[in-house]
Amino acid sequence: MATAYIGLGANLGDRAATLREAAQRLGTLGRITAVSSLYETEPVGFREQPPFLNAVIALETDLSPTELFGEFIAIEQDLGRVRTFRNAPRTLDLDVLLMGDRILDTPDLTLPHPRMHERAFVLAPLAEIAPGVRHPVLGVSAADLFMALPDPSGIKVWAPPGWATDSP
Repeated sequence: MATAYIGLGANLGDRAATLREAAQRLGTLGRITAVSSLYETEPVGFREQPPFLNAVIALETDLSPTELFGEFIAIEQDLGRVRTFRNAPRTLDLDVLLMGDRILDTPDLTLPHPRMHERAFVLAPLAEIAPGVRHPVLGVSAADLFMALPDPSGIKVWAPPGWATDSP
């Protein structure tokens, strides 16, 4: 059993409903132990698109990182994601950010997530639910990584942690 920290994001359709459904499906892959607030964030990379809603969920699971990744692809497709180009608008994005102290580099999956330490939309919710969790390569806590960001603006709390189970 390992704890996976999962980044969730959406900026098309009913963002909150999609993330709520994704959270429920993640719960079938193990035991959810923490859910961050929901944050509204500015897009990164391709900027000409609607704002995102982002969150992080901690999931205790027996699945391997590659099995988890495969489940994420299926959930994303079920909830309407169409892959067009990098950083494109999307109905849902699920990323394995960290999984214990595992380090992995395959064509499909890299752990820890290769850009998590640069992204406020990942670090703010991660630091909220697991401030002391350490990046296994950098050896720095999520809270310290967030505090070290040069410009953590463009992110605001949109809904408290209960968003994952609240009715619309």
